[in-house]
Amino acid sequence: MPVVIKQLDYANTDFRSELDKALAWDSISDQAVQKSVNTILADVRSRGDEAVVEWTNKLDGLTVDSAAALEISRDELKESLSKISSEQAVALEKAAGRIRRYHEKQKQDSWQYSESDGSVFGQKVTPIDRVGMYVPGGKASYPSTVLMDAIPARVAGVKEIIATLPTPGGAKNTLVLAALALAEVDRVFTVGGAQAIAALAYGTSSIPRVDKIVGPGNIYVATAKKAVFGQVGIDMVAGPSEILVICDGQTNPDWIAMDLFSQAEHDEDAQSILVSNDPAFMDAVAQSIERLLPDMPRRDIITASLEKRGIFIKVSDLQEAAEVCNLVAPEHVELSVEDPESLLGEIRHAGAIFLGRYSSESLGDYCAGPSHVLPTSGTARFSSALGVYDFQKRSSIINCSEEAARELANTASVLANAEGLIAHARAAELRNEESEGSQEKG
Repeated sequence: MPVVIKQLDYANTDFRSELDKALAWDSISDQAVQKSVNTILADVRSRGDEAVVEWTNKLDGLTVDSAAALEISRDELKESLSKISSEQAVALEKAAGRIRRYHEKQKQDSWQYSESDGSVFGQKVTPIDRVGMYVPGGKASYPSTVLMDAIPARVAGVKEIIATLPTPGGAKNTLVLAALALAEVDRVFTVGGAQAIAALAYGTSSIPRVDKIVGPGNIYVATAKKAVFGQVGIDMVAGPSEILVICDGQTNPDWIAMDLFSQAEHDEDAQSILVSNDPAFMDAVAQSIERLLPDMPRRDIITASLEKRGIFIKVSDLQEAAEVCNLVAPEHVELSVEDPESLLGEIRHAGAIFLGRYSSESLGDYCAGPSHVLPTSGTARFSSALGVYDFQKRSSIINCSEEAARELANTASVLANAEGLIAHARAAELRNEESEGSQEKG
C-alpha cells in the first residue's frame, strides 16, 4: 500500500485552517499524563530517594535497592571510551570539536560604560552554577544530544553538570556513556521520566538540586519540565521533531525523500513537510518515498509519521513558500533552492535554517556545530536554539554618582508619585535633599 500523505494548496481559501489542523499537536495537555506526572513529582518531592528508586524500578524494570546504585561511576564512564570503536571515537571527537568551536563564538562578556558625570552602568554575565541534563533514551539513544547540551554549558562556564538517563531493563548505551565522559559531565544517574525531572528540580539526598534543566524527552518528561518551571529554569518544552523542506524542483528527489525520513524516523508524532512550486517534483518525491521506504529499518515508524502528520504543500512561487514557513515556524527548514541566500531574508521563524542542496538537516543533528536542541511546535516564533546564552545569567550594574543621583531623583520621584509608590519617590528625594544640604553648608 502506498504511503498516503496529506496534500494542501496555498491557493485554497481554507488553506490556513487546514494547515492549523495538520500542525496541531496537543498531547502535552492530556489529562492522564498530567495526573501521572503530578503524582510522581509530589512523591519525589516528599520522599526523595525512596520515591526515585521505586518509580525507576517500576517504570524502567530495574531492581535496585538504593539511589546510590543508580549512579554511574566515573570509572565506568571512562571505560566506555575504550569500548567504542575507533571510528566512533573519532566521530565523537570531531563532532565535539566542531560544537565547541561554534559555541565559543556565542560567549558573552560583562561590559560597562561611564557617563560624563562619573556614573557607571553595565551588565555582569555569570554562568549558572549547576545544570541538570536529561538524556533521552526511548525508541533510540542519542549520544549526539549529550554533546549538544553539555558542550555549550561548559563553554558558558557552568561549574557542575548532572545528567540523568533512562536505562530500561538496565541496558546502558556504551556510546552515550562515552559521550558523557567526553563532555566531562560531573555525575550521571540512570533515572528517566518524570522522576528524573523531579529529582533534578527538588533535589534528593543523592541527586543534587540543579538551577536549570535542559534536554528533550518524551511526553512525560516534557510535561514534568513544564510543571517544575519556576522551581528551576528550563530550556524549553520540546514537542515532536519537525522538518520543512522548501524545494524549487531541481534537487534530487531521493535526497528530499530521505530528508523527510530523517525526521519521520524519530517517532510517530514527528512531522515532515515538503513545500514546492513544482507539482511534478512532489510526485517524484512521492515515488522516491515508495521506492526507498522498504529499505529503512524504522520503516513502520516512518510510515506512521508520514501518514499521521506528513504534509505536501503546493505554492505558486518561493515567496509563498517562505510565507508558509513563517506560518509553520518549524524546528528545521531546508532551503533546497538555487539561490538560498536570497530566500534567507524572508525566513523569520525557524529553529535552524539549512542553505542549499547539500546542507542536509542530518548534518546539523550530529556535527555541523550549532546545537540541535531547537524550538518545536511553532515556538520558533519566540524562542531560539539552545546555546551558551541559555547557561548564563545577566545582572544589571548601576553605580550612580552624586551628580547623577541629583539629576535622576526628580525624574524617579515624578514617576513613582504617579504610580502611587511614595516610598520609592522619597528614597530618591532624600538623597537629593541630603546632597543639596551638604552643598549649602559648603
